[in-house]
Amino acid sequence: MIEPPIEADAAPAQAPPAPPADGPGEETIGRNAALAFAAQLVGAAFTAGLTLFLARQLGSHGFGVFSLALGIGGLVLMPSDFGISTSAARFVAEHRGEQGRVLSVLADALRLKLLVSTAIAVLLIIVSEPIADAYGIDPLVWPIRGVALALFGQSLMMMTSAFVAAGRVRFQLWTATAESAVETTATVGLVLAGAGVSGAAFGRSIGYAAGAAMTLFALVRLFGPKALPRTIHFGPDTRRIASYAGVLLIIDGAFTLFNEIDVLIIGGYLGASAVGVFSAPLRLISFLSYPGSAIAAGVSPRLARHAHEEPNVDAFVAALRLLLILEAAITAFVLGWSSLLVEIGLGGGYKESATVLRVLAPCVFLMGFGPLVSVSANYLGAARRRVPIAIVTVAINFALDIVLVPRIGVIGGAIGTDVAYGIYAPAHLLICQRILHLDLRPTARTLLRALLAGAAMTGLLLAIGGSVDDAWRIPLGALAGVAAFAGLLWLTGETNPREAMALLRQVPVLRRALPSPAAADG
Repeated sequence: MIEPPIEADAAPAQAPPAPPADGPGEETIGRNAALAFAAQLVGAAFTAGLTLFLARQLGSHGFGVFSLALGIGGLVLMPSDFGISTSAARFVAEHRGEQGRVLSVLADALRLKLLVSTAIAVLLIIVSEPIADAYGIDPLVWPIRGVALALFGQSLMMMTSAFVAAGRVRFQLWTATAESAVETTATVGLVLAGAGVSGAAFGRSIGYAAGAAMTLFALVRLFGPKALPRTIHFGPDTRRIASYAGVLLIIDGAFTLFNEIDVLIIGGYLGASAVGVFSAPLRLISFLSYPGSAIAAGVSPRLARHAHEEPNVDAFVAALRLLLILEAAITAFVLGWSSLLVEIGLGGGYKESATVLRVLAPCVFLMGFGPLVSVSANYLGAARRRVPIAIVTVAINFALDIVLVPRIGVIGGAIGTDVAYGIYAPAHLLICQRILHLDLRPTARTLLRALLAGAAMTGLLLAIGGSVDDAWRIPLGALAGVAAFAGLLWLTGETNPREAMALLRQVPVLRRALPSPAAADG
């Protein structure tokens, strides 16, 4: 059973609604997680291609200026959202099946969001010149302005969280595909036309404008025209949304600062080229959090309070276990083949980035289950418990960066990120454990066995090596590494073939693809 909610913003007592009925396969955990993963893969494919194009086309200095503009924009993204999207998603999940309540929540959330996002975007455009002067980089002005315009559309696109909360993730897939395709096309066209870093920034704004329009269209398509606000007057759910959003703003703002503070400090101390060396591998590893985020999209909404549904604890535990195993294997590849990954992905101009990528390996591992536990905490109504964790995370990252970056360069930023996230993810797991009363001893055993298997895999990859010049080593190393990883899991008793299939059937993303007895999702 779930603990009593600690927030004071619960809806007034009312007759319990009818239990929500799943649509034809649309609200199952498995379908939603799979669609969320597909949406991320679409975005990842476009983003990876665009990152490689820009890294090579703009060079390390130009890519550094672009990354700095994105970092500045990212710093104000959460204030522009004000926690509204996540807050609205929580209440949409709690009132799933109550059309009138859901429409009221969405209309009030959009009304708040349009007001705040417009103000923040305009403010960033106004202060773009003083910011560029502070960094001593004149070409930074117009990229910041382009990012400010993108910020408005990006903030509106965050309302796709309502699709996740309502169990209709296919709409998120549509909007992600539209935004990514338009952004990539516009950015490549503008950069090739000679617009440089500014073209990259304004291509991003064009993409997010298309994504925002698609988000509003999808909201109307799914929920009806009343999902959009028709007046400027605040409705009955405004206070409830704003109250929980205020807490989430602190958390999301702190996490955004955590994400961007390395880039901002490195830019201030070491310049734009160093930002490029650091941020390029950071953007690459961000893709590695996608499995955790996708599974969170399917599992976490099913942990929200609802009059007729208990939290799906079994799905949460199974997802956590699989993510620990999966991320141990991914981290082994990062440790063993960091130079190869940078050489293939970024080119010869980013050799220093290989060391950054290797140092970030602990963060890569933690990013696997971090989205699952943090998003689950939001749906459990535990935002206030997250506040001190978020503040401590940022403070540690900031302190380590200030001390280490001037002394050891970009590696200092990577160390700060590792240590801070090493507090963030486990602390959120502890929140979920306490609320859901989980026994984490089996999970701890899985963690130790996965780390042992990952160490064996890393050793093999290092021994075999990997290089573009000796391409035959790549498939040999991959096959040997995966075989060693799977073998160690079997030898340590973590899983055998039958248990592996049983575990995979419990995991939402893979259940539909595996032979299984007639077991229902969720």
